[in-house]
Amino acid sequence: MLELAVKGNKSYWTWVVALLGVIGLGFILYLWQIRVGLAITGMSRDVSWGFYIANFTYLVGVAAGGVMVVLPYYLHDYKAYGRITIMGEFLAIASLIMCMIFILVDLGQPMRILNVFLYPTPNSVLMYDALVLSGYLLINLVVGWNVLEAERNGVHYQKWLKPIIYISIPFAVSIHTVTAFLYCGMPGRGFWLTAILAPRFLSSAFAAGPSLLILLCLLVRHLTRFDPGKKQIQSLAKTVAYAISINVFFFLCEIFVAFYSNIPEHMDHITYLFVGLQGKSSLAPWMWTSMALMVMGIILTVNPSTRKNETTLAAACAVIIAGTWIDKGLGMISGGFVPNPLHQVREYAPSMPEIGITLGVYAVGALVLTVLYKMVVGVKEEVQA
Repeated sequence: MLELAVKGNKSYWTWVVALLGVIGLGFILYLWQIRVGLAITGMSRDVSWGFYIANFTYLVGVAAGGVMVVLPYYLHDYKAYGRITIMGEFLAIASLIMCMIFILVDLGQPMRILNVFLYPTPNSVLMYDALVLSGYLLINLVVGWNVLEAERNGVHYQKWLKPIIYISIPFAVSIHTVTAFLYCGMPGRGFWLTAILAPRFLSSAFAAGPSLLILLCLLVRHLTRFDPGKKQIQSLAKTVAYAISINVFFFLCEIFVAFYSNIPEHMDHITYLFVGLQGKSSLAPWMWTSMALMVMGIILTVNPSTRKNETTLAAACAVIIAGTWIDKGLGMISGGFVPNPLHQVREYAPSMPEIGITLGVYAVGALVLTVLYKMVVGVKEEVQA
């Protein structure tokens, strides 16, 4: 099927070359980071996880969100999702590749990643995170490739894939659950020390992942002859509506518990994010924007008239993606480190090299997704013909 990826018009190859250019720029900046160290980033002793881990956390959610089409199609035989299930699986593959690259660039010395596998530590959550991420990537590669190949040949996929597909469902939940445990397993960080963190991560994942998939479906319909289907998009939109509503509800529960209990260690993080603390409030405009975007997304997706209109639905998905990225990316990481355990406020902002490397990683993901979707569309158009 790889031959389908090298067949494209001028616009396709212009897009590929542009992505390669961004990847090249990001790689040059990364070489500079290896030479100089993480000093070129905005991270510090107080904020040791920054923009890289923020994007890693968000993309794990995007990857996990693919289960919202896999589960209904394979487990409940919801045949309508048959047209887009492979798109959800390939979106998960691209997201997981970006996740792993973000971990790699955050380490400073890339060879340190081997320590996780050479010296496994059973009581380390990081080891299990590496296992579930790599395992879920392998599962999606095997299932996605074989199911697409079977569709191209006009046959049913192999029976031995069925158990692997079933295993992929708990794996999708586990990748974000284990990631949440990385945070809430740190007793010195009050903002993360909550049992509801994993459900919060999953609810935002089931909003952001399907939102991005809806936008990709609309884009594929616009650029190719393959139509993912209006019914499929509307079903995903209902999932997004429930998930984003639950996500905001969970966050409001966090606010109530923090302020009703009147524990300064818990209150200070939320106060810093939304109002500012000790005269520093660089994230407050971002967090209020995030809340406004998510509320706007709820209104647009819950209301049937705006949800059924694909123009307003696309706008709703865009604001939900932006709102959840700010909340789970900037807010979750910086909010956990600022203020520090001594209640000192030392703010964090990503540096330009940090942003450039991040764009390079996203370009890698976009290139992988472009190639995979080119094969999907090619197969779908062959089958239709």
